Amino acid sequence: MADLSSIVKAYDVRGVVPDEFDEDIARALGAAFVRLTGAGTIVTAHDMRPSSPALSAAFAAGATEQGADVIEAGLGSTDLLYFASGRLDLPGAMFTASHNPARYNGIKLCRAGAAPVGADTGLAEIRRMAEEAPADPPGDRVRGRISQRDLLTEYASYLRGLVDLSGTRRLRVVVDAGNGMAGYTVPAVLGDAALGPLPLEIIPLYFELDGTFPNHEANPLDPRNLVDLQAAVRAHGADIGLAFDGDADRCFVVDERGDPVSPSAVTALVATRELAKDPGGTIIHNLITSSAVPEIVTEHGGKPVRTRVGHSYIKATMAETGAIFGGEHSAHYYFRDFWRADTGMLAAMHMLAALGEAPAGTGLSALTAAFARYVGSGEINSRVDDQEGRLRAVERAFAGRPGVEIDHLDGLTVQASDHSWFNLRPSNTEPLLRLNVEGRDGAAMVSLRDEVLAMLRGGEEHE
Repeated sequence: MADLSSIVKAYDVRGVVPDEFDEDIARALGAAFVRLTGAGTIVTAHDMRPSSPALSAAFAAGATEQGADVIEAGLGSTDLLYFASGRLDLPGAMFTASHNPARYNGIKLCRAGAAPVGADTGLAEIRRMAEEAPADPPGDRVRGRISQRDLLTEYASYLRGLVDLSGTRRLRVVVDAGNGMAGYTVPAVLGDAALGPLPLEIIPLYFELDGTFPNHEANPLDPRNLVDLQAAVRAHGADIGLAFDGDADRCFVVDERGDPVSPSAVTALVATRELAKDPGGTIIHNLITSSAVPEIVTEHGGKPVRTRVGHSYIKATMAETGAIFGGEHSAHYYFRDFWRADTGMLAAMHMLAALGEAPAGTGLSALTAAFARYVGSGEINSRVDDQEGRLRAVERAFAGRPGVEIDHLDGLTVQASDHSWFNLRPSNTEPLLRLNVEGRDGAAMVSLRDEVLAMLRGGEEHE
């Protein structure tokens, strides 16, 4: 097997099909996954990309060659696969490249109970075993069996049991599925399917499953991909807009005016709802969420815990601390009651419940205003020749200033006494430094942002 270093990333497998990632590689990875986990049975699901069914089938073939049985859940979102792994207590494999363009595909892996598999928790070993795998499978091992199981209704029923939307005021909701898997899961969870109607009028955008993404990229983190949702919310006089990425594990929110709601504000709002159910609980937030998150968690009697960026760190910290909820700037939201896994759908349901329970006439903009206390820059990438050298130079420039605190939990974080801060951290895969800045107000944010960027760019290319 060829060198797989270009497609086995820190958290998942991802590459161009078939140039970098093909069915032979998928089969080898399936065999390696079974060898790593020692599982007698695994569960798989796949998204709507044209290459996903064949890659998933090849992975299953590799798994069965090692003697494991495979339960194929078929079409599903990533959080449906996490549900399957948790509910069935089995290792799982989700075939998706999330928000990447159509020519890409990949695999997100987890152990039983939806526990993450990353570079430090087995993915590097899977890569090594797959690279060393013989071209032909062993002939003397009893092959496992493949079966199919539709888990969509069970998944929807489980989520409905976590957030009760039946008694809220009626809401008009625009949902942009981006031709991704939310077009499959939203009707089952929020529509009038087998579980009965909810007080929601769903206005669908791009619910047709199409892995070529004919309307826009399924990446709501890019503001250009929210334009259609924002326009539809305004045109329909909707109460809220929801946008999901390609595999529907992330959810972005816009208010009744069509303005984006910061994922930090969503994190803080959902945290207060979870703390109301479990007073004194621990809430996880990564270090580039707004300072408002730990402040609000503390004010509501919770314990905020700060982590590095990345789902494997959040999930590990949730397990260590028994946290009830966690949120990231990238709109990944993690719930103890969902096996500490991330689910955009459950976060969306909390936002709908919060809005639906508010007094009639209360808009989402007013509801979320209390959770957005500061002004953030969003992530700004700068291409540099010497990541470590630039980091050291920026640190030297700020070290020793009055009221400044510096830490290195993840890259460089500089905190000022006036609630302004920035984090600068290197990309794992490109010669980039990623900058996030927050200020007590817009002027403070712009001033700090521009000062740091002036130190970074120095004639270098930036994005």
